[in-house]
Amino acid sequence: MAMAIKLSLILLLCLSSLLAPSFSLFEDQVGLMDWHQRYIGKVKHAVFHTQKAGRKRVLVSTEENVIASLDLRRGEIFWRHVLGPNDVVDKIDIALGKYVITLSSEGSILRAWNLPDGQMVWESFLSGSKYSKALLTVPSNLKVDLDSPIFVYSGGCLHAISSIDGEYLWKKDFAIESSVDVHQLILSGGSDVVHAVGVTDSSQFDTYEIDVKNGGLLKHTSASFPGGVYGEILPVSGDRFVVLDASRSVVLLITVNNGATHLQQTHVSDLIHGSSENTVILPSKLSGIFSLRTDSCIVFVKVTDEGKLNVMEKVDKTVVVSDALALSEGEQAFALVQQGDSKIELSVRLVHDMSSNHLKETVKMDHERGFVHKIFINNYVRTDRSHGFRALIVMEDHSLLLLQQGEIVWTRDDGLASVIDVTTSELPVEKIGVSVAKVEHSLFEWLKGHMLKLKGTLMLATPDEVAAIQQIRLQSSQKNKMTRDHNGFRKLLILLTRAGKLYALHTGNGRVVWSTLLQSLRTTSQQQCAGLKLRQWQVPHHHALDNNPSVLVVGRCGLSLTSPSALSIVDAYTGKELQNLGPAEHSTVQVITLPFRDSTEQQLHLLIDADKRAHLYPTTPEAASIFQRESENVYWYSVESEAGILRGYGVKKTHSSEYSFEARNLWSIVFPAESEKIIATVTRKPNEVVHTQAKVIADEDVMYKYISKNMVFVATVSPKASGPIGSATPDESVLVVYLIDTVTGRILHRMTHLGSQGPVHAVLSENWVVYHYFNLRAHRYEMSVIEIYDQSRAENKDVLKLIVGKHNLTTPVSSYSRPEVTTKSQSYFFTHSVKAISVSSTAKGITSKHLLIGTIGDQVLALDKRFVDPRRSLNPTQAEKEEGLLPLTDALPIIPQSYVTHAFKVEGLRGIETIPAKLESTSLVFAYGVDLFYTRIAPSKTYDSLTEDFNYALLLLTIVALVIAIFVTWVLSERKDLQDKWR
Repeated sequence: MAMAIKLSLILLLCLSSLLAPSFSLFEDQVGLMDWHQRYIGKVKHAVFHTQKAGRKRVLVSTEENVIASLDLRRGEIFWRHVLGPNDVVDKIDIALGKYVITLSSEGSILRAWNLPDGQMVWESFLSGSKYSKALLTVPSNLKVDLDSPIFVYSGGCLHAISSIDGEYLWKKDFAIESSVDVHQLILSGGSDVVHAVGVTDSSQFDTYEIDVKNGGLLKHTSASFPGGVYGEILPVSGDRFVVLDASRSVVLLITVNNGATHLQQTHVSDLIHGSSENTVILPSKLSGIFSLRTDSCIVFVKVTDEGKLNVMEKVDKTVVVSDALALSEGEQAFALVQQGDSKIELSVRLVHDMSSNHLKETVKMDHERGFVHKIFINNYVRTDRSHGFRALIVMEDHSLLLLQQGEIVWTRDDGLASVIDVTTSELPVEKIGVSVAKVEHSLFEWLKGHMLKLKGTLMLATPDEVAAIQQIRLQSSQKNKMTRDHNGFRKLLILLTRAGKLYALHTGNGRVVWSTLLQSLRTTSQQQCAGLKLRQWQVPHHHALDNNPSVLVVGRCGLSLTSPSALSIVDAYTGKELQNLGPAEHSTVQVITLPFRDSTEQQLHLLIDADKRAHLYPTTPEAASIFQRESENVYWYSVESEAGILRGYGVKKTHSSEYSFEARNLWSIVFPAESEKIIATVTRKPNEVVHTQAKVIADEDVMYKYISKNMVFVATVSPKASGPIGSATPDESVLVVYLIDTVTGRILHRMTHLGSQGPVHAVLSENWVVYHYFNLRAHRYEMSVIEIYDQSRAENKDVLKLIVGKHNLTTPVSSYSRPEVTTKSQSYFFTHSVKAISVSSTAKGITSKHLLIGTIGDQVLALDKRFVDPRRSLNPTQAEKEEGLLPLTDALPIIPQSYVTHAFKVEGLRGIETIPAKLESTSLVFAYGVDLFYTRIAPSKTYDSLTEDFNYALLLLTIVALVIAIFVTWVLSERKDLQDKWR
């Protein structure tokens, strides 16, 4: 029998080694728990590259400061560069057929990128004497001493740059001679002269002829305007230009002939009857034609050889006009897009024949994409040698479409590159009688799947089999179902974008479940609307499960803080706009979610306007009754960063309106302007769960966390240190941090960091705050932690008082009483610069915390909170080691395996959101910027569940093998015993 037991143990060890848990991410696990989506943002410039050799592509620059090369066949990204928030792309073009030329940072940086792979070839920094509009001209067939120059106007100077290596060829400073503001750079084909056309003091028209070889001034002509000009000067031919006067009621035709400048005035009312003051000239640059847009229409005007202006055609004001496209010598084409009900009409016209459409197509369009904002066209030669056209269209929701031959070839939802707020919604409950598990097709498929998984576990699978395993796991994981799961992993991510559009993304694979372009946030010619905040409005529970959850979208109709608010309530399951509450009569500068619900599970909200009045939503008698009962316990605060003031407010009961309330000033903290400037404020998440107030430390002692939700972290710096790093010396830089109670305005704790400055990124959770800043003296980034504890509960440690009932453990914490608090703090060096900091959150708050740090490399790093424990010491005692305290080091470790984004980068990272799952061990992480990334993390490992890739088949085989081995060894043992008895 002993031999049988030994054999069973050996077999058990061999098989259990195959079941050992692994916390690494293998190749076949990619995409099981995470997804990554790449975007570029709203396109503002586009250049087509459709030569016969090589792939056909379009080069674009976007409002997110992204330069990208897109495949014209499928819309996929060949390569992409995100330049950063302060490096705005001004112009883009192609030089020598192989370089992508970009001008950025207000014309101060010129770069050349390799067209096939996007590698930067050279970079030039352009200096100037004053601010001016940036202009870029890339001649196609100009040669100067075996070089092809690029002409850039920026900073009041005209630069000639080599397109081969980016070296300066020459520079012409216009500020030396006059204060001209150049509007156009014109280079005629085959000419050695570049023409600079501009305006001096808005009242004088100037033209300069510059030698392209050495930058010498060849000729200068000028003429005075009677009352100044509005907008840009637009060329209509080689020697004719048009511009509006300052009143926008007269079109000025400027003719330059033999060094003389002639002005001709034509009233806009003579061209368009009933014209308005909002007349502008569209920058189409058509040969001999220009277009005027008013509040009522768009008019195409032809400039005759005699200098007369003739109206050729009048179209609706909603029509979008493309730039001119050169087809051949002297021939140009342009496109018009007319928006209709769920369709758009695209027509292409030739400049010499405006009366007829060269091409006209009607395409069905999703109305949720809004209106057409921009259009770029490109031509190609058909098999019959005629010209065909493709159109790249930018929609109101920032999506990008390619139209060709009357069909949408591909679309890109690049509005997701500009997410400004995030919330979540639970999925519907699965209907009774519907099985959650999918049934296998046949026994053969079942055996084949488990054999593949076994080969993958033994690392014997080929690359094709690894792909098959991944596909099986994706199908069997059930993560993409549109119903709730018992672990709470399947949810809807509700995203609000800068375009005023809502997206619902499934956490399983990141697909768009629905999208809605909110009518209340659509920008019109009279007002510019934008979204501000996204909040949960109705979250049905138990008795209200038949109702769908909904979200509240708060926006602003205008650019100022006093502009009226736009409010919408949207169904979280369908995306249908249930109620449009705007534009409201009040503005909104702050949205406060109250911890109260009415009988229909609607969350109560306070919207604070610019006059510090509070407006209650929903506007129902029941909500007003609930708020009236609890109004004495409602407080909020405001931060006036420029003035350096924090103010606290309460609600003053008034009888003027049932849903609007006056604010009463409770306290204010004024930071002296000569020594401190507010640069950061952070509060706790309102829905954060704290498992216990007590913290057991070494020697079985107990400390009580100060877990008041009415606490704010404030960081200030000296005014000289409010600029970028290095703008002040260490002696001039002081960083001061505060922990302030927002009910009473008491300063709970204050700490000073000499020789340090921002930017400061911080996260406040439970009773601790972690913040990141730069230490000028050490020339390194630092991360500090402050933990605050409640000393008023120190008597609760007495067990005798607990027995006799004299303890105060159940006494509620009140901000009215002066708290007896103590703090512990510590600082550590940190390697990286930081873009955002968040903290993991779980359902019950039991699991240990991880800091989620968005690094300068656009990745998310998970750092165990134990590394920033202020109680770490150089030589921890045995009791402290048992508690889990780590030995003190001066720097925080960066473990490569701790990057939750793995090898991915979330370009333009702006925020990190964490959502608790129903499974206590797991936290859901969503990072957004230009890209989107989602994953699940388990800070304390998955101690309460088996992983999704756990091999149940191998476990079953192990049990069967053990049973067989026990039976066989038992038979052998009985036979051996019988033989021994016969001896």
